[in-house]
Amino acid sequence: MNEIDRRRTFAIISHPDAGKTTLTEKFLLFGGQIQVAGAVKNNKIKKTATSDWMEIEKQRGISVTTSVMEFDYEGYKVNILDTPGHQDFAEDTFRTLTAVDSAIIVVDGAKGVEAQTRKLMEVCRMRKTPVIVFVNKMDREGKDPFDLLDEIEEELQIKVRPLSWPINQGQRFKGVYNIYEQHLDLFTPDKQKVTEKIEVDIHGPELDERVGETDADKLRTDLELIEGVYPPFDMQTYREATTAPVFFGSALNNFGVKELLDCFVQIAPSPRPTPAEERTVHPEEQKFTGFIFKITANIDPNHRSCIAFCKVCSGKFVRNAPYLHVRQNKTIRFSSPTQFMAQRKSTIDEAWPGDIVGLPDNGIFKIGDTLTEGELLHFRGLPSFSPEMFKYIENADPMKSKQLAKGIEQLMDEGVAQLFVNQFNGRKIIGTVGQLQFEVIQYRLEHEYNAKCRWEPLSLYKACWIESDNEAQLEAFKKRKYQFMAKDREGRDVFLADSNYVLQMAQSDFEHIKFHFTSEF
Repeated sequence: MNEIDRRRTFAIISHPDAGKTTLTEKFLLFGGQIQVAGAVKNNKIKKTATSDWMEIEKQRGISVTTSVMEFDYEGYKVNILDTPGHQDFAEDTFRTLTAVDSAIIVVDGAKGVEAQTRKLMEVCRMRKTPVIVFVNKMDREGKDPFDLLDEIEEELQIKVRPLSWPINQGQRFKGVYNIYEQHLDLFTPDKQKVTEKIEVDIHGPELDERVGETDADKLRTDLELIEGVYPPFDMQTYREATTAPVFFGSALNNFGVKELLDCFVQIAPSPRPTPAEERTVHPEEQKFTGFIFKITANIDPNHRSCIAFCKVCSGKFVRNAPYLHVRQNKTIRFSSPTQFMAQRKSTIDEAWPGDIVGLPDNGIFKIGDTLTEGELLHFRGLPSFSPEMFKYIENADPMKSKQLAKGIEQLMDEGVAQLFVNQFNGRKIIGTVGQLQFEVIQYRLEHEYNAKCRWEPLSLYKACWIESDNEAQLEAFKKRKYQFMAKDREGRDVFLADSNYVLQMAQSDFEHIKFHFTSEF
């Protein structure tokens, strides 16, 4: 129980460029995992951010895949998942949210709540995941903090309660008052190291000397207003996901990050029960259960190895112990399970509920697989969405067709994109949620697998999986739509509709056929 209680597993989510990766970097600095913080885009600081380890991430300054990192902090074991903000990789982020117990949402102080943040909040609401909001970039001119709070309440449909408050902003930004611990922390901005904080009594004259009379008076009025308007902070409503605590700061300059981390480890929930199809699994059960929520190809380019990320739901995971792979009904032992610091990994002997374990994968895992000590359980809720963009993938270098096939297979295992084979002409079609995916696939095939591909345009509206109890009607449908039928990697039938009209006609003509838009049914 001690091990379970000290675990904190959470995801950092937001719109692109709000500062997720920078915040992760500062957390690692406090956790002592790194001595100097790297930057996502900076000419002076040569070290790149730890969680953006892929070549393409370093070049473009965006996160392409979820990184898993863990560190110890004041007796707690913290597991961070830094997710991509870009909507083209939203599916990766949605899956990550199934494996965490809470989330931190980063909001840009100048831009407020943006489109992608709203979408991610919907997923948190569906799963009742508790969230903490961090308003970033207070060292730049932005919106008034009270206006921001109103906007967050309205846009994310959740009550808010500030637990820290900024003293001015932009050029005149002086620091943050910590409401949760009731004292003031003044910092000197430093991007790479942590500076010590000064404690000041808020009602004493010392405050005026430190921040100036005007700012001191404004702070006192603001705090009175906050106490008057917002109900006192209640841990219960936060854990039930009806209230979101709000922190202000600047991740790049290390302002307000420590307050966030200190408060987070105290109030965030330890691992929670996980619903399976058969029953709900509680973390304190004796027997081990876990599920695979992500697969990464080529973490180490020298070995071409795939790693499956397994979230431990209950019991204790032990190295070399026999576990049942439920879908294949096979017993497997893992001789080198690993824990991660982005790309650097170290072998572990045991893991507890809430931990994320990397298991070497030679093609036996799919996203959503369950591992148990013999019980037949299925954890559901890891969606694969219907792609919205399609292209034919063709081999650009005939000498490298083996490498291309291997590369496509491993990258499709990651679940970033989906592969369909057209039954009419046997050509391979890649479907993704966004345009950026195609560039990433092409880049990774060339740099990691030494294979070149080229894309050919294909205009389709949607891919839908079809099934029916009426065999005759299914056959008739397949005959009539012969040119638009394809198989996915599991060999299931997929209908590639080329327009909304065609899809609606098909649905009304063939009443006994069910059309599904996620691959999970």
